[in-house]
Amino acid sequence: MKYKALIDQMTLEEKASLMSGKDFWQTQDIERLGIKSLFLADGPHGIRRQEAAADQLGLNPGIPATCFPTAATVANSWNVNLGEKVGEFLGEEAVSQQVHVLLGPGVNMKRNPLCGRNFEYFSEDPYHAGKLAASYVRGIQSQGISACIKHFAANNQEERRMSIDTVVDERTLREIYLTAFEIAVKEGQTKTVMSSYNRLNGEYTNENQHLMKDILRGEWSYKGVVVTDWGGSNDRIAGLLAGNELEMPTSAGQTNREIVDAIHSGKLEEKTLDENVDRLLDLIFTASEIYEKPYKSDFDVEKHHRVAQKVSEESIILLKNEDKLLPLKFGKKVAVIGDFAKDARYQGGGSSFVNPTILDHTMDCFEESGIVSIGFERGFERYGKKNAELISKACSLAEKADVVFLYIGLDEAAEAEGSDRKSIKLPDNQIELLNALHEVNPNIVAILSCGSVVEMPWIDKVKCLLHGYLGGQAGARAILRVLSGDVNPSGKLAESYPLRYEDTPSYHNFPGNEASVEYREGMYIGYRYFDTAGVDVLFPFGFGLSYTTFEYSNIRVDKDGVTFKLTNTGDRAGMEVVQLYVGCQSNQIFRPKKELKGFDKIFINAGETKTVAIPFDDKTFRYFNVLTNQWEIEEAEYDIMIGASSVDIRLQGSIYIEGTGAEAPYDQEKLPSYFTGNARHVSKEEFEMLLGRKVPASAWDRTKPLGYTDTIEQCQYAKGFTGRLIYHSIVFAHWVLWKMGKRSSANLIMMSIYYMPFRGIARLTGGIVNMQMLDGILLMVNGRFIKGLRHVWKERKKKIKAQKVLS
Repeated sequence: MKYKALIDQMTLEEKASLMSGKDFWQTQDIERLGIKSLFLADGPHGIRRQEAAADQLGLNPGIPATCFPTAATVANSWNVNLGEKVGEFLGEEAVSQQVHVLLGPGVNMKRNPLCGRNFEYFSEDPYHAGKLAASYVRGIQSQGISACIKHFAANNQEERRMSIDTVVDERTLREIYLTAFEIAVKEGQTKTVMSSYNRLNGEYTNENQHLMKDILRGEWSYKGVVVTDWGGSNDRIAGLLAGNELEMPTSAGQTNREIVDAIHSGKLEEKTLDENVDRLLDLIFTASEIYEKPYKSDFDVEKHHRVAQKVSEESIILLKNEDKLLPLKFGKKVAVIGDFAKDARYQGGGSSFVNPTILDHTMDCFEESGIVSIGFERGFERYGKKNAELISKACSLAEKADVVFLYIGLDEAAEAEGSDRKSIKLPDNQIELLNALHEVNPNIVAILSCGSVVEMPWIDKVKCLLHGYLGGQAGARAILRVLSGDVNPSGKLAESYPLRYEDTPSYHNFPGNEASVEYREGMYIGYRYFDTAGVDVLFPFGFGLSYTTFEYSNIRVDKDGVTFKLTNTGDRAGMEVVQLYVGCQSNQIFRPKKELKGFDKIFINAGETKTVAIPFDDKTFRYFNVLTNQWEIEEAEYDIMIGASSVDIRLQGSIYIEGTGAEAPYDQEKLPSYFTGNARHVSKEEFEMLLGRKVPASAWDRTKPLGYTDTIEQCQYAKGFTGRLIYHSIVFAHWVLWKMGKRSSANLIMMSIYYMPFRGIARLTGGIVNMQMLDGILLMVNGRFIKGLRHVWKERKKKIKAQKVLS
């Protein structure tokens, strides 16, 4: 152990105390030994260190920080160098706010477009997400602090995220849901990993020995710290045995005592505790070194704002450009319509919400863009309420214009931590506005602002579609620079856009049933499903237009990789995202038709030709064999495809690869859906064949009393009137807040109360309610109100008395 001499000086109680937070955001310190506290803060796309009540978990306004584009936006840049630059600036701002661990980036896969947190995640492809995540980590940690990749693992929905059991087969887990984390750990060298709330194949992730010890620490040789998501610790001793060092937030000493008692009883070896302490100390000392040297207490606000703008510009996607209406010709009169033009929609909601240092709005940026605006109309109510008068005024303005810039999208409450979306449609009032505008002026340029997939049955009624995703505090100006032609768009989609939500492979299995969600589609998510099953999409993975054109030629494939020529055949400089896909010609092992195995972004002047090389790596030909329980390579001929998107393959070659000789693990006759790729309607029996075991019960057991791991939502079935009253009160409060327009507060109820397990009452109240008091609350909920109330009162008095003794 690196810090054995220091650990030997600690009492057992001191060692145990380091394993949980000092408060909501800081780790415990031991002053006599020179061990300082670390400060952890949210920050996937900007620092959220709260100005007020920093010892509380709430969503109070943060100290102003640069709000960079969200991960879903930057992913569309396909530029790992840009990702690293974002990380560097995030790290610099974290240092200026004395933050030691920045809680991001989010690395989870976009399994389903309804996931409410998709705006925080990079991609539907693990290779793509992993490369971007690793670049963020390198950038953040170049400033001397720690990044924290999250949420490990298979956390792909918000509904019941603190209790749901993700049921997924081993191969899919490895190839789809862990590969991005593997790349971030190995290539990014992240110092911290955050475990997710959910169960994975029956065990909470931070207690899951297979996930945490066999894979993370064993196969990936991870030496850093694992921290729970806030309130995500279930059994503290099981967590330590799995190598989960840090429980956040504070338990007010309760789990410290559990650790000490476990060592005294022999349930936990002190050696195991020491190993956990050693890894945490390494993080404490390395991440706090930066503050022992002279450092800037502020940062260049304007410079960081300009960088945020550059990132947004490179991430914007041109999805449609009929009649080459864009870039806008000089002198065209533009009517600007849409509430998002007045108040930009630039980030998501929840723990990632950033208080921006500067905020650009479209109407404030027109003069410098050179675009002639003849006026602005709101056109629609932001949160979906219909208003015929707004539509009428918008149409009157549109009639006078050559072109309409229509700013549409999803509101802040639609995409937020803690709740999933109900549909992937735009609000009806926005569609009504679009239909009305089309009647008076067909030259509509739609500017879309949202962080996740939406259906577009209205696409034929717009001439152009520019998707800005959530572009951060400078996104509004960046969009105008693309519209005017000052910037040539170069973003490409990091997720597929289906024609209908019903076409998505997880449609029948999202968000699962009460107790579990079954990943029956296996590895066939996103383009892996659409391209293999031959399902048409609106926009494919990797798609994006430019104001110039590119020609691909002269492909060469050898054992090291692929090279080819790329020529800019247009009349202006631009950047092209080139994509390497690999497909196996053998049918012995089921696979998607093609999988992304490399990419690059190339700047190229008009008329110029460049030679592009994309190397093969250890992930190019591998698959996970469930018989050998390791990565293998199938001996076969492989198709090597270079594309401008997953369906726009420009060049193709092949190469014969010698395999590792492992036995094929599957019986084709028993897994027909997986061998054909038609995995949207997989039966329970076929899924169990893939799993190699029976699926667990997917419904709650309503016959048992409610316990620690049951959720507040389950109070609707409680035996006691108290429990049912709690449930209906929460539902009513949510309904009232939603009707009042306080949708963020309504979402907060769902996130922090409705789906929370009962143990969260103790884990998230900073010791106000301990587990003994929680026992009394459970008695009340389960129909023994008087006994439970007495128990709560008795335990509260004991806690107060103990606190007085300590003080």
